[in-house]
Formats: sequence, structure tokens, C-alpha cells
Amino acid sequence: MSRKPIIKVNNLVKSYDDLVAVNGISFEVYENEIFGLLGPNGAGKTSTLEIIETLRDETEGDVEVDGFSINKEPQEIKKIIGVQLQQAGFYPNLTLSEVLDLFAGLYNVSINNIELLKKVGLADKFKAKYKELSGGQKQRFSIATTLVNKPKIIFLDEPTTGLDPQARRNLWELIKEIREEGTTIVLTTHYMEEAEYLCDRVGIMDRGRLMKLDTPNKLVNDLIDSGFTKEQEVKKANLEDVFLDLTGKELRD
Repeated sequence: MSRKPIIKVNNLVKSYDDLVAVNGISFEVYENEIFGLLGPNGAGKTSTLEIIETLRDETEGDVEVDGFSINKEPQEIKKIIGVQLQQAGFYPNLTLSEVLDLFAGLYNVSINNIELLKKVGLADKFKAKYKELSGGQKQRFSIATTLVNKPKIIFLDEPTTGLDPQARRNLWELIKEIREEGTTIVLTTHYMEEAEYLCDRVGIMDRGRLMKLDTPNKLVNDLIDSGFTKEQEVKKANLEDVFLDLTGKELRD
């Protein structure tokens, strides 16, 4: 992983009338890392990411993405990022190929639809309609749409919510493969196991503030060193491991 910052957030503030959703946070995301932004509902994660993605204006502070200012060069930022849409953002009666063509037209780029779908394990669904996909297939396809413009950075918002264990583990491997190809990934998740498995570093937010930022391993070790103990001994496997051992890791699309 490079230590060169590709995203710089400096003293960022976002207020909605009397509510301060983001309260003076600063952090950097390094080139080619998987960075997780964690926190309970209402912590300010979504507002922070939407500002970085140029989808929402900040109240105060500065953000740079690959050297471009969100205020002065938002169009340049849009060219180099991919943002995962929620499922409601797709036309359900279009085929996957037609949706990809639509995205390619928006970016004014040429793409190989089959190759892009192959990357996310959906080449055989080339002519399928979006509404016909399973939950896991929809999530993989949403990631495919973030890759249309060959972005330097992609943003994933809770990418595995609602998926069964096989689909969730498969998506983890897909995210790692995308990073291995040189893409920086910023994600949010409520699954701490997911953050530990995927993320090089995580930032934990609460009430608009950035509470801690480090590698998952360092954050866990710091807590243990502070004297923290669990009531129940942590086992080498959990119930999900049992489930996958009994049912296999193959996707059930």
C-alpha cells in the first residue's frame, strides 16, 4: 500500500440549520488502500462521503481528491471516482448491458460490457434485466457500474447489507481483487468483521467527530492494552464459519 494521500480532508464541517452533522474532522486516505469509515447511524459518515464525492456542499473546511479541490474542480473529481448507487438508482426493466451503456454514455467512454460483467461474475447475465437479479447479483452489478469510467477511487456504501454469507464473502473477494488492480476503495459498513477483513485502516466517527483512525489490528490491540476483557472467551471460529463449512462457499445465485 502506498503512503501517498489521494484524499485529503481538512477541518471539514457540515451543518444543517442547528444540527452539526460533521464537526471539524481531518483525515487522509492513501493511494491504493481500502479505507473504512465506520460509525453508528447519524454519526456523519454519509455527509462526509457525499462531500468528498462532490454530491453535497461543505459548510467549512477543505477537501482535495487526487490534487483537485471539491470547490474549484468538482468536474475533474467526477471523472476519476466511481460511486455505488443504491438499488433504487437503476432502471429495473433495462438489461445489464443496457444499463452499462447508459453509464458509459454519461461518462462519454467506450466499454466492453462482457469484460466488465465478467469481472464481477455476471457475464452470463448479459441480457438479463436488473429486476431479475438476486440480491448478491444486484450488489455485484452495482460495483460494476462504479468501474465504467476506470476510476482511481470507488466509494461503496454498505456493499454487503442483506446478503447471505456466501454472497457476502464473495463480494469481499471481489473488493480485494479491485484493489489489487490499483484502485483505492472507500467504504462504509456496519459489519465490524467485514471492516477487519477488508480495511487497511478505519476511521470511527460518532456525533460528527472522528474518534479514532488506525489499522483495525492497532485499534484492537490498543483496547486490549487498556485492560479491556470480554466476558466470553473468543473462539477460533464463529457460527458463520460453521454455516459456510456445512453449506459451502459457492454462490447460490
